[in-house]
Amino acid sequence: MALRMAMVGGGPGSFIGPVHRMAAELDGRIRLVAGVFSRDPAKNAQAAAAWGVAPDRVYPDHHAMIAAETARPDGVQLVSVVTPNHLHFDVSAAALKGGLHVISDKPATLNLAEAEALAGIVAASGKHYGLTYTYTGYPMVREAREIVARGDLGAVRKVVVEYSQGWLSKPLELDEANKQASWRGDPKQSGVGGCIGDIGVHAFNIAEFVTGHRVERLCADVATVVPGRSLDDDCNVLLRFAGGARGVLIASQISAGARNGLTLSVYGEKGGLTWSHEDPNVLTIDWLDGPSHVLHAGSGYLGAGARAVTRLPTGHPEGFIEAFANIYRDFADAIEGRGGALVPDIGEGVRGMAFVERAVAASRDDAGWVSLTGEA
Repeated sequence: MALRMAMVGGGPGSFIGPVHRMAAELDGRIRLVAGVFSRDPAKNAQAAAAWGVAPDRVYPDHHAMIAAETARPDGVQLVSVVTPNHLHFDVSAAALKGGLHVISDKPATLNLAEAEALAGIVAASGKHYGLTYTYTGYPMVREAREIVARGDLGAVRKVVVEYSQGWLSKPLELDEANKQASWRGDPKQSGVGGCIGDIGVHAFNIAEFVTGHRVERLCADVATVVPGRSLDDDCNVLLRFAGGARGVLIASQISAGARNGLTLSVYGEKGGLTWSHEDPNVLTIDWLDGPSHVLHAGSGYLGAGARAVTRLPTGHPEGFIEAFANIYRDFADAIEGRGGALVPDIGEGVRGMAFVERAVAASRDDAGWVSLTGEA
């Protein structure tokens, strides 16, 4: 029987809400049955009707939803949080304290203090908490992780991760009708990080996920390029990993002409690998002394991790929805005690928020190299 899910946020005008719903329901493991999709009653009802949610399970706010659903014998078992950042903590904390599992869009919270507080709530609740760092759900990203972990490349020496977009090359946030830009440009809703909190955390997370190494220190140049903008829109960060590897992280939303250009390269002693989100079903390995190899999703020669999250035969492209769905399927496995070890958790959420706050502060203060944790 499918796990019963409620969603908070994601109503008309949302990009990520429908993606979460499609991903959650793709494998039949989870079913959306309740929610608070918008603060606007009409939009709330509109989303519910479009997604087949019964009118009596559409609520005016998350507190009312949690109280009602936990009192029902057929109430929800997990809550998906797809609101702007400033609401993540309150919704997640209330759901966990109500005895519900939580899966949230990234970043975990508005700021690091909230993320650390949420970590305590997760631990006390005994419930599962997951973050949709979507790109970790791609089969070839998981293959890359296995290749590095096996030591095929030798010791990791260099990591280069770039996430470039161009959609905020103009001040779209000044148009109140552009919901996606307006909340991202508002520090009260987005937090201290703009671009770095929106897509920089994805780049940071995938670099740590694939290499298996934690970033220990960083040197950041976090900039606001478009005049009058309140938050950063372009970031360049040098990284030093545990174990000695050096890294470069680029995140930009003013790279005019760039679409959704996430690319990761990891270089070891013997060779390097490269994965690109715009060609996600391919992983390229270039050897120091040998021919290059191109690996394809769906192939029998891939490792168990990649094969487990592949739905189609090789040559049949899988993409963003399927990667998102892999996170949801893994989360369902975790709830049901079947595994789910690769679901990004609150620990990743705390690290993501630490990255954002330390990079923004270090750049502002022209501090040079700083510790990710704030320790000397």
